[in-house]
Amino acid sequence: MTREQYVKQLDLLKESVLSLGEMVELIFRDSMASVMDLDVKLAEKTLALEPEVDKLEEGIEVSVFDLLALQQPMASDLRFVVSTLKITADLRRIVGLSINIAKIPGRIEGGYVKPLIDTKKMADAAAFMLENSLKAFETQDVELARTAARRDEEVDKLFYAVWVELIEMMAKDTTIISRATNLLFLIRYLERIADHCCNICESVVYLSTAERVKLN
Repeated sequence: MTREQYVKQLDLLKESVLSLGEMVELIFRDSMASVMDLDVKLAEKTLALEPEVDKLEEGIEVSVFDLLALQQPMASDLRFVVSTLKITADLRRIVGLSINIAKIPGRIEGGYVKPLIDTKKMADAAAFMLENSLKAFETQDVELARTAARRDEEVDKLFYAVWVELIEMMAKDTTIISRATNLLFLIRYLERIADHCCNICESVVYLSTAERVKLN
């Protein structure tokens, strides 16, 4: 393989990760819309997208292994290739959590036990983190990665506040336990999605600076 082909293969790998990121953003956005509006049809449409994600993920893995086996990249190229594999794994886990969110509308009967005001704030913060972690990867912008990761603290605070409120509500009224449990799962999924966004930000810092950091 010539140097030109090698560089092209690296570029294609980056484009593939960004394409996966676009698909992940779509699935997360639609899963949240379906759960906020209890829109079962949108939830079913979202669930049907998972096989496309699997194909993209498989293609990225094949590209990474080909590069490692045939080109033996060094230094910054090696960090880039390894980081794309790690970012892909985090994106795939975000899809898994979003799919779990999209399953909630089909289980809810009688609406939510409380308005989803804080839950919406969590989702907005997580969406910001996802969007900007991908932008940071595209441009290798370390400061943007750190900025995106800082929103994790906001998500964590909201998570614990809603968690405590729901536990107290269930203690006072056991008839709401089933509906409240779905909300507990929802905020847990959002908290985990924010964590995976932090992981992506850490990978961006690593591939850009060779520095391993913890951002959450």
